[in-house]
Amino acid sequence: MLSIGQMSKICAVSVKTLRHYDKIGLLKPRRTDPENGYRYYEEEQIETMLLIGRLKRYGFSLTEMEAMLAEKQGQELFVQLSRQKLRLERQMTHLSLTIQEMEQHLREFERTGDIMSYQKKYEVRVRESEEQPILTRRQKMSVEEFGTYYGKIFERIAREGLNPDGVTLAIYHDQEFDPACSDIELGVGIREREQADKTLPVRTCAVTIHKGAYAGLPDAYGAIVSWIHANGWAIDGAPYEIYRKTFREGLPPQEWETEIFFPVKRV
Repeated sequence: MLSIGQMSKICAVSVKTLRHYDKIGLLKPRRTDPENGYRYYEEEQIETMLLIGRLKRYGFSLTEMEAMLAEKQGQELFVQLSRQKLRLERQMTHLSLTIQEMEQHLREFERTGDIMSYQKKYEVRVRESEEQPILTRRQKMSVEEFGTYYGKIFERIAREGLNPDGVTLAIYHDQEFDPACSDIELGVGIREREQADKTLPVRTCAVTIHKGAYAGLPDAYGAIVSWIHANGWAIDGAPYEIYRKTFREGLPPQEWETEIFFPVKRV
């Protein structure tokens, strides 16, 4: 049998961690000396400890690992690992985009000496929006679910033999925004006006364009709301976004363009 110190050295994990895993039941020693409390492990437990270390690197929580160790094999375990891989890939993509954003921010900061200069790049105009017939899907959803629900709208378009006109948009109905769960209405423009779920009417709107990844959209929202309040207008309806240039055209994030509309009225 292996002492806790030997187990620690072989598996490159601290004694403190092994004691914690014993306490929570994740990896209990085969034997604990009743007189001195020394912990002893069987050699086959090395394999389990190494798997725990790997699952920890993969980003699983201790609770998740406990359930996975109880299973150790089977399709469900494979599915869990596959899902975590996708999550890590999304995190890596997000981190890459954040680094690109920081690089641009640093260049602007160095050039202007103003750490907030990026928010001054937005040009806000007041203009009349266009009528837009759309098929919609409205419900409580997270921003990560956009792809799923846009997919359902496009499935309906194909099923009903309709013709999209190239417009995709999102309307935000909540007073507060929660990226994990908000009242959002997704829309896809269609040419068949009489078969649309609704038609966005002509409205007087404050409009700006955000260029870049969607993570930077709050900068545009901050700029447009500040402009509205500073120029004698008031918000008069739910804001919405029209995605003019996106990944669907094979464009990299820095070339995406999102047009943001805030219905407004004179104060």
